[in-house]
This record gives sequence, structure tokens and C-alpha cells, in this order.
Amino acid sequence: MNFLLRTDSYKFTHWKQYPPGTTRIYSYLESRGGMFPATVFFGLQYYLKAYLQGPRFTASDIENADQFCRQHFGADLFNRDGWRRLLEKYGGCLPVRIKAVAEGTVVPTHNVLVTIENTDPEFPWLPNYLETLLLKVWYPTTVATLSREIKKIIGGFLARTGDPSLLPFKLHDFGYRGVSSEETAALGGAAHLVNFQGTDTVAGIVLLQDIYHVTGMPAHSIPASEHSTMTAWGKEHEVDAYRNMLTSYPTGLVACVSDSYNIFNACEKIWGELLKPDVMHRQGTLVIRPDSGDPIQVLAKVFDILGEKFGYETNTKGYRVLPPCVRVIQGDGVNMFTIQNMLYQLAKFHGWSADNIAFGMGGALLQQLNRDTQKFAFKSSAAEVDGQWRPVFKDPITDPGKNSKKGRLALVAPKPGDFQTIEEVSGDTFEAEDQLLTVFENGEVKREWGLDEIRKRAEL
Repeated sequence: MNFLLRTDSYKFTHWKQYPPGTTRIYSYLESRGGMFPATVFFGLQYYLKAYLQGPRFTASDIENADQFCRQHFGADLFNRDGWRRLLEKYGGCLPVRIKAVAEGTVVPTHNVLVTIENTDPEFPWLPNYLETLLLKVWYPTTVATLSREIKKIIGGFLARTGDPSLLPFKLHDFGYRGVSSEETAALGGAAHLVNFQGTDTVAGIVLLQDIYHVTGMPAHSIPASEHSTMTAWGKEHEVDAYRNMLTSYPTGLVACVSDSYNIFNACEKIWGELLKPDVMHRQGTLVIRPDSGDPIQVLAKVFDILGEKFGYETNTKGYRVLPPCVRVIQGDGVNMFTIQNMLYQLAKFHGWSADNIAFGMGGALLQQLNRDTQKFAFKSSAAEVDGQWRPVFKDPITDPGKNSKKGRLALVAPKPGDFQTIEEVSGDTFEAEDQLLTVFENGEVKREWGLDEIRKRAEL
């Protein structure tokens, strides 16, 4: 797609709207609140490398965009001369400077995360032309934030009822098929892996390997069945389908969906009796997956059956743990709230440790969120007009929550994790303390982050 068309329609007309004498526009990105009190910043590196670095457009792109706008608006509104001049001076590269907090950093809401300004006074219209692309960092940041919040919930239950070392594999990404595009899957899947190490969203792994300097394998999965591979055997051969799972994968973890007909019969008669010797003597763990019904009721009964058939131990924290040969993964009706409820109900009323269960989360992890989940906004806060910087801001009387910041900004942390956004009195006043680092300038990515350091910053 023509790079010049990667913007909202009204952006084509904004070049005429700045005050006479405007030479620079300075804008910023923030979360203005939302569902969570802080965000895990992630994903800008992808957008810089995929969409902004290097020459981005040619003379034919300019002509194409000009013709597009003539037809789209029915008038001559496109900044043809401005883009031609930019191409002449920079060969299709973008004369802007982008600063951002290090990826993986957990920043309280209402703080600046990214700033952008033009580096050449001829092109003050360029920074906000790029808003449409840059603001999309809301998506991977929000997924990384949601995933980390769930990690806190599961981690809390493991600390109270079981083994906290199991946490990295307790939330598995089932979301690939449920998202809107391949790029969504890649960005959301990668964002989840900032916090966990289990996924079936292959696109997220590939993005991390391509963009975040991962040379090995950042996430893992296991052999698992789906309903088609079980029901193809026929109901009368359900036991053969399950036995085949055990014999086909004689060691390690293997997951088997077991609710194609009757989950309780499957746990009691098939897994708990007919195949119990195979499960007990196999060198690995069978992970049983219920996939329908009310999760609380189904899980409570499933665990009661498995406890009766396979036995259990009571750990030092007073909670029941199944033998290592059998575990459960819940992949239906899973979101942040149901995870909390399931773990609470199983522990409080049934005495089961969180060690026994993992969760597969799909649409609720990668799709059931939007820009307003964390109220992301991209706003201008300063403009250079006639050689002088002036504050730029909005202050709507009808909604104080949409107030925007003023001036050139810095993000400082007087104490680790205690971030504050302040206005720079002069351009470089807070350079030493500023947590916003130059990541892009004049067509070049200036700073990159690796997954390992991103994960470390986002740790609980």
C-alpha cells in the first residue's frame, strides 16, 4: 500500500491549517487511564521497522496519492508540493525524531510514552500525519498489559495454594484463529509472550524472531487434540481415540479435549478406569481439556472425579494436588474475570491448588479490547511558531478526562517505577533524567530492544 495513504482522510488537509510561521510540531502518546492503572509499553519497534524506517515513498506514490485525494474529496487538497520537497531533500525518508520509553517498561497511566517532532522546519505537518500509524501501538501495549494483569492474578493464587515456579506456562495463547488479521495475531501474540512462555499463536513467535532479536525459541506448545481428531473415530471408539493420544506421544505433555460427548464419563470411565494404567505409567503428563458448559461447575466435578480416580496429595499450604501424571487446561469461557473466579472457587470451596490447572485464552486475550480499554490518545503539546515554542493543549469543559498535556515533555523517575511526566523548561533541561530515549530519527531506527530485556522490565 502506498505509504502516503496510510493515514486518516482528514490528515490530507491539515497541512493548510497550522498558524503562519509554524516550523515545528511536537506531539505525544499516552494512556489517559482505563481498565488498568499502568501499561506495559510494547510494540513500537515493530511499527518503526515495518512502516517508518528507510525510504518510504517515491515520486509515483506522490502522484498516486494526489489522484486518490482528488477523487476522494472532489477537490485539489493534497499537499503535493510538500511531499515533493520532502522527497527531494530526504529521498523518501522521514525527517522526524521519535522518543519512547524502553519497551517492557510498566508505566502508570497519564504519563507520556512516546513523543514525535519534525527535525526539519519545512515539514511541521509531518508528525501528526503519522499519528494514524503510530497510535496503533495501543494494541500490543494493551495486550501486554492485560496479559501481565492476568499473570498477577494467577501468580497470587499459586503463591497462596501451590508452586509459583509454574507461572510462566499457566496462560496459553489460543487466540490466533479469533483475531482480525495476520498482523493482529503477530502483534498480540508477541505481546502476550512478554509475560508468558506458552502459545499456539505461531505468528507472535515469528514477529519476535524477526523484530526483537530472538535467535532461539521464545515460547513453547505441546501435542494436543481437537474435536475433529477425536470424533473422527466415532462415539463408540472414543476410548480408542484417547488411547491413540497416549501411544502416539508416549512421553512428555499431551493435551486431549475430552468433552466431545460426556466429559464426566470421559474422566471417570475412560481416563479414570479403562486408560488409568496407561496414564499412570506413561512418562509424562496427560492434560485433560473440558471445552463446554459452565466452567465452575464442570471443573469442580472434573477435579472431584480425577481426585477420586487418581488420588491426590495435600501440599504444605493445605491444598489438594493431583499426581503429576494428570492435569487440566480450561480453554472455554476464559477471560481475566473468569480465571480469577475459577481459581477462587476451586481453592476456596473445593480445596484444589492452582498447580492443577492452566488456562487457554483466545479472543478475550487478543481481540476483546480496543483503544479505549486504556484510553490511548495522541495529542500535540507544543508548536514552534515564528521561532518561539508555545504550549499546545486541549481543555474541554464537557470532559476533563480529555485534557491534554502542555509543552515539550520528559518522563522522569525520581524513584524506580515512580514515573512522572514533566514539562521541559528548555529543550535539554532534563536530558540526563529523561526516560524517553531517541528510537527513531530521520528514517533510521536508532535504538532497539531484545525480548529478554523487555521481559525483565515487565516482570512482576
